[in-house]
Amino acid sequence: MKLKQLFTDEDAVSPVIGVILMVAITVILAAVIGTFVLGIGSNQQTTPSASFEWEYDADGGLSQVTATHNGGDTFNDENTNELRIGEQGNVNDNWDLPVSAGDQQPITCAGPCDSGDKIVIIWEANGGGRTSTVGSYTIP
Repeated sequence: MKLKQLFTDEDAVSPVIGVILMVAITVILAAVIGTFVLGIGSNQQTTPSASFEWEYDADGGLSQVTATHNGGDTFNDENTNELRIGEQGNVNDNWDLPVSAGDQQPITCAGPCDSGDKIVIIWEANGGGRTSTVGSYTIP
């Protein structure tokens, strides 16, 4: 065996690299085309976007916060399974659908609301499972 010829013979390097690159390109193309054909990720429901206005009323022993849908997307049966509103950690009140600009929902705190308490609006996607906070207010 000629050791010197082994180090200088580069005939096989170029075809091997070419084959590896062609296989990699084929795999990547197959993955991209398969994603489009099978529609993977196309059934993801986007969270509706809306703005809310908040009004805080501390009258006597009970505190009340009123949320008003100020604009943006309407929450309806097509894009929302449930829209819940309440104190963070105790979000049990349902806001009846549909909810569009101008609609209001009062929330009464369990006892007086403390400064720093947070009121949140939680959106749940159709079919359940996926939730998102679409509005929040911190008691002054």
